[in-house]
Amino acid sequence: NLYKGVISASHSLVKETRVAYLGPQYSYSHLAAIEYFGSNVELVPAASIRAVFEEIANKQAEYGLVPVENSTDGRVADTLDMFARQPVSISGEVQLPIHHNLIARCSRSEITEVYSKPQALSQCREWIARHLPGVRTVEITSTAVAAQIACDKPGAAAVASTEAAMFYGLNIVDAQIEDNKSNVTRFAVLGGPLPKRTGKDKTSLMFEIPHKPGALADALLVFKRTKLNMTWIESFPKPGVKTEYLFFTEFEGHQLEPRIARALDLLRKRCTRFEILGSYPRREPVA
Repeated sequence: NLYKGVISASHSLVKETRVAYLGPQYSYSHLAAIEYFGSNVELVPAASIRAVFEEIANKQAEYGLVPVENSTDGRVADTLDMFARQPVSISGEVQLPIHHNLIARCSRSEITEVYSKPQALSQCREWIARHLPGVRTVEITSTAVAAQIACDKPGAAAVASTEAAMFYGLNIVDAQIEDNKSNVTRFAVLGGPLPKRTGKDKTSLMFEIPHKPGALADALLVFKRTKLNMTWIESFPKPGVKTEYLFFTEFEGHQLEPRIARALDLLRKRCTRFEILGSYPRREPVA
């Protein structure tokens, strides 16, 4: 905490650093932004993942933070879609344990509706079915907005963070109701300069290959021959084109390492589109 405070203070001495995140306040993206940047920056809530990317592209914010992947639900499609449409650099990551709570003004027996974002409801599906049979679930844009609804609407509850419950003055009816107790969401930090090599880095790529047999196998063979340790790969439909895909991957190492640079040159020659999204230090899940 002291280290993060010093870093945040050094940022603010130069100028007030603006960080856009998927809001509103006390969403999990907000908590991840606080974890990474501390509190001595200007945290700017955005209404959508697209809006976070646009804040960076339009130079309205120096940094952004968006969810990339959840250990229960997998990829965050809206984020991958925006990388495909408007690539920006990745300069860091946050792995935030996600503990959902059932929060409300009333008791569990008085709850008639449960509000939250689709991913949060999905991550608590079994618990809700077992403990709140017959209660209607309502999908909305944010866990923090769900908390606000639970604050204002009789009989409404929300699936949200402890911090959201405290902010809106709600009771935690049941704590840690997520079905997977190892539930973690990984967030990408957007914008900023290329971080220096640390020896414990990862590199993120987006690439497209020719639409012909064996093209993907040829591309992946580069990883084997150059001994790149891939840690993540996703296919994603190419926007506006049927049956063609982009590929997102991450591997251990930094793009400025000579061995990695040579491997990337080999891979680039096998692709019709090739974007190095960033290299940055690997981070373990927050304790």
